[in-house]
Amino acid sequence: MTMFFVEIVEGCRLPVLRKNQEHEDEWPLAEILSVKEVSGRKLFYVHYIDFNKRLDEWVTADRLDMKKLQFPKKEAKTPTKNGLPTSRPSSPEREVVSVYCTTKCLSQLNLRIILVENAGQKRKVEPVPLATQVSPATPVPSLPSSQQNGTARRLIPAQPGRKRKANCGGTDEDSQDSSDGIPSAPRMTGSLVSDRSHDDIVTRMKNIECIELGRHRLKPWYFSPYPQELTALPILYLCEFCLKYLKSLKCLQRHLTKCNLRHPPGNEIYRKGTISFFEIDGRKNKNYSQNLCLLAKCFLDHKTLYYDTDPFLFYVMTEYDSKGFHIVGYFSKEKESTEDYNVACILTLPPYQRRGYGKLLIEFSYELSKVEGKTGTPEKPLSDLGLLSYRSYWSQTILEILMDLKPDNGERPQITINEISEITSVKKEDVISTLQYLNLINYYKGQYILTLSEDIVDGHERAMQKRHSRIDPKCLHFTPKDWSKRGKW
Repeated sequence: MTMFFVEIVEGCRLPVLRKNQEHEDEWPLAEILSVKEVSGRKLFYVHYIDFNKRLDEWVTADRLDMKKLQFPKKEAKTPTKNGLPTSRPSSPEREVVSVYCTTKCLSQLNLRIILVENAGQKRKVEPVPLATQVSPATPVPSLPSSQQNGTARRLIPAQPGRKRKANCGGTDEDSQDSSDGIPSAPRMTGSLVSDRSHDDIVTRMKNIECIELGRHRLKPWYFSPYPQELTALPILYLCEFCLKYLKSLKCLQRHLTKCNLRHPPGNEIYRKGTISFFEIDGRKNKNYSQNLCLLAKCFLDHKTLYYDTDPFLFYVMTEYDSKGFHIVGYFSKEKESTEDYNVACILTLPPYQRRGYGKLLIEFSYELSKVEGKTGTPEKPLSDLGLLSYRSYWSQTILEILMDLKPDNGERPQITINEISEITSVKKEDVISTLQYLNLINYYKGQYILTLSEDIVDGHERAMQKRHSRIDPKCLHFTPKDWSKRGKW
């Protein structure tokens, strides 16, 4: 009898045993990223194909299904013609034009708000899907000139509406409810699981086992470029006030006798109850900013900023008790952004997720934009949790505006996209995409209308009841700076 021994190498793919959210066994396909030997036993670092990277882990050989082993395949070269690839990428200019068309067609319209009373009956209203608005080849139905300039006041009678999903928002890391089709748990697929084969193999692997931050022990989700000699330790210790990293508990205790900080460095610009926000200049407080970026990288896959913190401001949210101001989360923003970004990176630390702090960070970023007199948008691409949080925040904020509108001279209330954007400081493109995401924009009898059914209203009210923490503008003490006049940072 002849026996064959197959060596598993990096790049091999095979089913691997793992527990799903219901703690049941499953065998998803996984890629071997690295192999190491510990105490005479081989360990394999696997990435589950089409699953989120945060689920990657070291496994033993008994969890591998060797019968379905797939060896790495050589990548096929792209056919070329005269030395150039034959495939034609999409034109960036075309994408820009399509977004411009969406804004131009809808932002100036005086949209009527129709509250639908009988949501169970059918109504002949043509929804305006996102694909229709974005495609430059599809003409948008023309409106009467009186409607385009926003002066029309013709009453549109209320019509029975179609039944819609109830929950309009609240499905992010702060809420476990999901009745509108958005997953409440972290997605297993999405932007964070795109093909990363071009990345360095080292950065595709989690390199830190555990982080101790104050009273919390955190299990990192992704790679972070801490010094290599510290990543081999079972626990990495951080000072929760200055975020300095240390190799042992004894070193941390010795550091705490010397560290005078009991809150993030910088100016406290907001305080209400136990919640405070501190503004930190990435140039003036470089060490803290770099340490904050290293910590954040453990939980943000797309984050690339580690050491070049000078062009950024960091807004750290803290929770106060008798021992000091403990970091809850933060967001960063460019001092000068040519694309109206009001957030570069945003993170709620895992111990504080699902408690409403994600929306509080987002709401605070827009309060700063209101003081600055600008509209803002987060830098793309958003992480999976970030996308859920922003979509939920935009939905709740816009619906709050629409439901507060009052009739004018007995007619149904009217509002434009521009007015919504000015009130909320949410960029027009985000307002339009959210209205289309909620399926509120319809084309009815030659004009655009916003239709709020009972299900939409009820779902919004339920979501707002769970949102206990809100930013109070009266507690914000913030003076925007004109960085263009300050020369070099």
